[in-house]
Amino acid sequence: MAEARHIRFWNRIAQRYAAKPVKDTAAYEAMLADAAGRLRATDRVLEIGCGSGSTAIRLAPHVAEWTATDFSSEMLRIARAKPAPDNLRFVLADAQNAFAGGPFDAICAFQVLHLVGDLPGTLARIHTHLKPGGLMISKTWCFADMGFKLRSLFFVLGALRVFPPVNKLTRVALRDSIRDAGFEIVDERVFGTNPAGPYIVARKPDRS
Repeated sequence: MAEARHIRFWNRIAQRYAAKPVKDTAAYEAMLADAAGRLRATDRVLEIGCGSGSTAIRLAPHVAEWTATDFSSEMLRIARAKPAPDNLRFVLADAQNAFAGGPFDAICAFQVLHLVGDLPGTLARIHTHLKPGGLMISKTWCFADMGFKLRSLFFVLGALRVFPPVNKLTRVALRDSIRDAGFEIVDERVFGTNPAGPYIVARKPDRS
C-alpha cells in the first residue's frame, strides 16, 4: 500500500502538477508516437501511476481497452474531468494493487518506477500480470545519473517536502532490475536532451 504521506503529497500538488505545461513537447510527442506504434488495436492495456491522465487519453484510442490507475484521488478527479475516449477508465489504485482484470497485453509505467517503494516487487507484479510476449513500456528518471547540481536540488526539495521521495537509480541499475524481474529489454532510448530519463521497452518472454 502507498504510504499516506505520499498520497497526501500528490493530492496536495495535483492541481499545480496538472497545470504545468509539457517542457519538451517534441520529445513527448515522439515518445507517444513510439508507444502507440508498439500497441495493437486489440490490446488491453494497464497504466500505473497515470497522474492527471493526459498520456492515457492520448494513447487509449490506439487499443481496445485502457485502464489508467493512480493512488491520488485528486489526480484522478482532474483526469476524469477531461474529455476522454470511451474505452478508457480511471481507477484508484496504487502500484501494488493495480492489476485487477489482468493479464494484460501491455503495461505502461511513465514517470513512476522511480517513485515506487519496492521496485523489484513492482516489476515482479508487472511481469506476472502480463501475457506471454506482453510489453512493459516505461520512462523513468534515474536521479543517480543526474549532474551534481540537479541531484543537490532534488535533495533540498525532498528535505523541504516539496518533492516526493525517489529511488536514486542509475540507468545500469534500472536495466538490471528489469532483467532480474524476467524481462527482455527490446529497446532503450532517450527522448529529449536529458540522458537520465530513459524510455525502456521490455518484453515478457513467450515460452510457448
